[in-house]
Amino acid sequence: MIKQMVESRWFHNFVIGVILLNGVVLGIETVKGLSTTVMSLLHGIDQLCLLIFVVELVLKLWVYRLSFFKQGWNVFDFLIVAIALVPATDQLSILRAFRIFRVLRLVTTVDSIRRVVSGMLIAIPGVGSVGGLLVIVFYIGAVITTTLFGQDFPQWFGNLGRSMYTLFQIMTLESWSMGIVRPVMEHNPYAWIFFIPFITVTTFTVLNLFIGIIVDAIATVKEQDNSSRHHQLSSKEDIDLIRDDLSELKMQLDGLVRKTEKSK
Repeated sequence: MIKQMVESRWFHNFVIGVILLNGVVLGIETVKGLSTTVMSLLHGIDQLCLLIFVVELVLKLWVYRLSFFKQGWNVFDFLIVAIALVPATDQLSILRAFRIFRVLRLVTTVDSIRRVVSGMLIAIPGVGSVGGLLVIVFYIGAVITTTLFGQDFPQWFGNLGRSMYTLFQIMTLESWSMGIVRPVMEHNPYAWIFFIPFITVTTFTVLNLFIGIIVDAIATVKEQDNSSRHHQLSSKEDIDLIRDDLSELKMQLDGLVRKTEKSK
């Protein structure tokens, strides 16, 4: 009975609603000038939401026992709620700000969000490789710009650190033309020979590689979910077929028993 309730759709949607309500309440609490009555009401709602989360976890622990901790998402939920239960007093008062982390439970509750996060986690090795390539490009570009433009524009290209930060700004396309490149071109007319290929490589090529890797990983996670659901459905269909065969076999045995009794 409890397992059916925990795995039911209405219970799932109810938890999502509580998470959203808790997030809204925590956001309203940051508004200045609220009356004591309103703050007390918001605090009461926050505590009620926390109580619901605790009850939810207790029910799941009762149903799944130690197997509850075999899934990383369940461990994540457990830690988020456990942090909220720690008294936020004295040195631990900073934990009050961490209450908003409960909204992150939407990641584990909403399938589409969880799929995106799973895809991002799977994409970490590929993203790390592309990130390494990006660091190499930035380092080469920083050495070139520091050598060519560091004397005339020390505030942007005075050393490797400043050059890399400036190149990062250029990669994001934030004031890259009027703010940086055109002033540099007033002293070095051929500076565009470096900056345009740099923007092409970093902004339009490398960053799109990041996106492509993550999208491919999300597609992989989706395929895995679909295959898992198909396997579950196939298992259920097999169980139904076995039940039908057993029912038919039972009917045949009952018929044989009746015939035997009549012959006697």
